[in-house]
Amino acid sequence: MARHGGRGWNGKVLGAALGVTMLAAGASVWTAQAGTVGVTPPKTSKPASAVKPVDVTIVHASDKGARGVNITIDDGPDPVWTPQVLDVLREYGVKATFCMVGTQAQAHPDLVKQVVAAGHRLCDHSVSHDTTMDKKSEAYQSQQILDAERMITQASGGVRPMYYRAPGGAFTPYSRKLAASRGMRPLGWNVDSKDFERPGTDAIVATVERELPGGPTVLFHDAGGDRSQTVEALRQILPRLKEQGYSFGFPVR
Repeated sequence: MARHGGRGWNGKVLGAALGVTMLAAGASVWTAQAGTVGVTPPKTSKPASAVKPVDVTIVHASDKGARGVNITIDDGPDPVWTPQVLDVLREYGVKATFCMVGTQAQAHPDLVKQVVAAGHRLCDHSVSHDTTMDKKSEAYQSQQILDAERMITQASGGVRPMYYRAPGGAFTPYSRKLAASRGMRPLGWNVDSKDFERPGTDAIVATVERELPGGPTVLFHDAGGDRSQTVEALRQILPRLKEQGYSFGFPVR
């Protein structure tokens, strides 16, 4: 998986992350909800020790099978672009996985709740989007993953992230094992749409169509800059893929 060299995003959020504390021992968390969920947390909670572990391998496959496509949206939520992405997904009846940066989720809990209410799934994308996480200590990796998990869960109203995507693909055996122990399947991608580089809507669409035969999980972004090309590319590619016989699902767990 391609590493995006930080893409300037780490510097934008690192300062906000410095005050984040480690996940408190013994804190209760709400169980993850599969499929369409509401914004109201379940009436009962489970302690951290009751979270069901998942497979530690990096997943790419779709729960819709060989003709399935997983739309994944990284780096938000963002007050300008996330609502526009949600509108396009709703227009075409597509569910997606939103890989959220912890500080962004903390800053925009209303958007996190909107994502959940629309039936999309949440993914932990670390606290500060540090693409060099694999070069850092295990304590640092733990802080980035667990604090983001807590921040996203609190922002959502109690719905936990179901996946963990390392920024820039900077997974380590330790980070994968830790995430999986918390019920978050490590999530990769097959198609990097390159939308972050803003190459133009046509180029983004062409990249997705060219690379999709290589695997079902497609990477887009809803934060980190002007995402108007992403919104328009989704508006074009979603109905086109449906016409080609693809269906949209979630990464397997």
